[in-house]
Amino acid sequence: MLSHSAIWDAIDSLATRHGFTASGLAKLAGLDATALNRSKRISRDGRERWPSTESISKLLEATGESFDAFLANQGGTMPQGARVPLLGLAQAGAGGFFDAAGFPAGEGWDEVRLPAPGESGIYALEVTGDSMLPLYRDGDRIVASPTEQVRRGDRVVVKTRGGEVMAKILARQTANVVELHSLNPAHPPRQIDMNDVEWIARIIWASQ
Repeated sequence: MLSHSAIWDAIDSLATRHGFTASGLAKLAGLDATALNRSKRISRDGRERWPSTESISKLLEATGESFDAFLANQGGTMPQGARVPLLGLAQAGAGGFFDAAGFPAGEGWDEVRLPAPGESGIYALEVTGDSMLPLYRDGDRIVASPTEQVRRGDRVVVKTRGGEVMAKILARQTANVVELHSLNPAHPPRQIDMNDVEWIARIIWASQ
């Protein structure tokens, strides 16, 4: 079953692969220039807004991509570009690699050449373990942004004040607690007190 965030991630990836912003892709497909804006994806009352099948059809026709390719690239297939800091997920919990806001800091980072989505502060983590199977496998690289707004259903990296770093799905977040899910049913949901959360960053790309 496709999620709301997966469909919009696929649209964002489609735009980037063809060198457009979301607005540029919308105009190319004959849609309103604001049709794909992030502000249009959640209504004022918090309900999720889904793109229509007609809109998706127009996007695919304008870019010449098939629906199968569109779905296969939810994680993004973007042009190679800037060098991005790289760290193993297992190392990330150790002190000195991030500042208090979740931006890369200190020494010990490697580098990997990955797409540059037009913002500073992004970084790559190499996945270890099986908690994100079948979406992310051991050895996959995920790119996270500490500046992107996170919403329910987003894939995120979370660091606790105790030094634990994990890649999960954001199921729910309130002022007091964050609930995180794994795609692998062998790993139960986690509820963490917000006082114990150091930062949350949205996963914006993966080397799948």
